Amino acid sequence: MTGSFARRVLAGAGLGIALTVAGGAFAQQKEVVVGLQCDRTGATQIVGTSLCPGYHDYVALVNSKGGVEGHKIKVLEIDHEYKVPQGMEAYERFKKEGAVIVGVYGTPHIQAMTQKLTEDKIPGTSPGFGTAAAADGQRYPYIFPIAATYWSQGTAAVKFAKDQMGGSLKDKKIAFLFYDNPAGREPLPVLEELAKVEGFTMQTWAVPPPGVEMGAQVLDITQRFRADFVLAHLFGRSPSVSIKELKRVGFPLRKVVSFVWGSGEADIEAAGGWAAAEGYNTMQFAGVGSEYPVHKQIVEMYKKDGKPAPKEFASSVYYNRGMLIAVMHVEAIRNALKAKPGGGITGEDAKAGFEKIKGITLDGFMPPLEVTAKDHEGGGYVQIFQVKGGKFEKTTDWFRAYPEVLAKALKDHAPK
Repeated sequence: MTGSFARRVLAGAGLGIALTVAGGAFAQQKEVVVGLQCDRTGATQIVGTSLCPGYHDYVALVNSKGGVEGHKIKVLEIDHEYKVPQGMEAYERFKKEGAVIVGVYGTPHIQAMTQKLTEDKIPGTSPGFGTAAAADGQRYPYIFPIAATYWSQGTAAVKFAKDQMGGSLKDKKIAFLFYDNPAGREPLPVLEELAKVEGFTMQTWAVPPPGVEMGAQVLDITQRFRADFVLAHLFGRSPSVSIKELKRVGFPLRKVVSFVWGSGEADIEAAGGWAAAEGYNTMQFAGVGSEYPVHKQIVEMYKKDGKPAPKEFASSVYYNRGMLIAVMHVEAIRNALKAKPGGGITGEDAKAGFEKIKGITLDGFMPPLEVTAKDHEGGGYVQIFQVKGGKFEKTTDWFRAYPEVLAKALKDHAPK
């Protein structure tokens, strides 16, 4: 490793109560190693600085109760700064340390790592991002989206718009405002198909990185195209800019729905606060808020250590997504260890463990996911929350949409 990269690894060892990189505490106990990529200092740190602590806290909670089937979970975290070379270097470090699962962070990273993960037979998770076709577990045996892919988010966004427009999109105008990178363009094939199915006119507007200039696009959407509804698929700083620009030209934010990476508390605060974003609709693949039973358990765990509740609770959207990822990793390990009680599980065992996950909702915190050898997405469920009265208010239950369109997209993208 380079000197700076090694320092990032060591820095990770001191972050949060759940990092178990050192051998001391668990030296005499069986353990399972997991690699976690994060972005705490790069372009998407607005997500990583809350998501990764959520992951660590859930693992710490599990370890505090004795671990999984007699094993502690040892988490290696590396901050790759949302840069692919660092992400690939992190993966090699995880593999060397014996990780049986890798929590991948970022669409460019999962795309770069897909072949390596498959060759090395180590499952990698890409919740809510990455290649949507990876929902097909037979084609991508070691990639697990484990949450709604960009295709599923696209179908859900159209279903939500349809419901808000009185149950029909025929002859309506739908604008798709997206970050101009591979992740931003990923939903396009599904949205184009839905335009044919539902009879609406769709036009697209790309926002070039870093996504802080989109005044011209918003003017075009609202003044020339005169959109009836806007689907926003933005990342990093750009979601807050879109809220400000749409608000500035007088477009009603209740006619906007954001895909999952423009849906956090930090996005609302950066847009000028809750009052400024009133009406904005956000898509979520994990629960929002910090009142679920699992949060109460984490508060108690902190209290036993003489510490206040995690400050990251304030960014519950991304913190909770980190917990969801940890839950899925823990359950895959649990299933693997049940099948191999003596321990010594491999990536292949963890893969089989993922493919047995079913029915874990944590009192509504998670959707009713069911991961199988064919479906590595788990169903593609989301909820919609709206900014209302200074908070996120849930407006839908868990739902998924247009399964036939998604099935067609998977078939169209399968090797001929």
